[in-house]
Amino acid sequence: MFKFENEQKIFHIGDVEVGGQPGELPTVLIGTIFYHGDKIVENEKTGAFDKQKAEEFIEKQSELSEKTCNPVMLDVVGTSPEAICKYIDFVANLTDAPILVDSSFMDVKIEGIKHAAEVGLLNRIVYNSIWYKTYEEELTAIKEVGVKSALLLTFNPSNAWPKGRLEMLYGKESNDQSLLKIAEKTGVENTLIDGATFDVPSVGLVAEAATLIKQEFGLPAGGAPCNAVLEWTRVKEYGKLAKKICMACSVTVLQRAGADFILYGPIKNAEIIFPAAAMTDAIIAYAMRKHKVKTRTREHPLYKIF
Repeated sequence: MFKFENEQKIFHIGDVEVGGQPGELPTVLIGTIFYHGDKIVENEKTGAFDKQKAEEFIEKQSELSEKTCNPVMLDVVGTSPEAICKYIDFVANLTDAPILVDSSFMDVKIEGIKHAAEVGLLNRIVYNSIWYKTYEEELTAIKEVGVKSALLLTFNPSNAWPKGRLEMLYGKESNDQSLLKIAEKTGVENTLIDGATFDVPSVGLVAEAATLIKQEFGLPAGGAPCNAVLEWTRVKEYGKLAKKICMACSVTVLQRAGADFILYGPIKNAEIIFPAAAMTDAIIAYAMRKHKVKTRTREHPLYKIF
């Protein structure tokens, strides 16, 4: 393992800390729920869903968080304004974890953050996400509502290499296109930098980007490698366990590069991810002792899982 020479920022979102030097804090694990195609969703428009199954998934993630000391967030996806508000309320009543407001539709995300503010959840909300295609209407809503935390997606259509992701944070010479400047103008203070995963081979690029982002900016970095594994159709040729093993491995690749948070895909896969992530965190924390880096808390896998 390695220690970053520059200061590493740590953000507080709700009750969760994210960021810092490798080994200081456990990796934040983020499960996704109510996404398009999620079998527990009965009606995407109205937001009808299987409450019992959703509760089981959320409680299982919370249980695994307690067992490993890996903090959690929930990526809540909606396809209609009505649905996203129902989902946010349901999740907020079951857990104190931060909530990522996520959708493919701008109006849904805007309604989601407005609702969250109305019901007093703003300190737990993360806007998912700000990227080069984010509309001005979204940015205005983020500012007016007072959202303080957001995911910045560093997808670069003109440069897919790790430095291309950094270019999205630096922006042009005028800095008009800098994601960091855009976030700052909207009032966002806690920026989580997502390295933008395309497919399984790109996970290595996301890992390198996480290292570069922390080296250059000292900001919490991470990514979403598991969805790429889920879309890898030929993995099933290697046996029944291959997909699960590869999902867990994709997470550890990012952790080894210094990633602070991982969006691990569908929350139903929590049992696959948490043991691998916790073990990796413990290994990293122990190795970082030679660099005089200590864990910031005893609530860490290093002291919990062995």
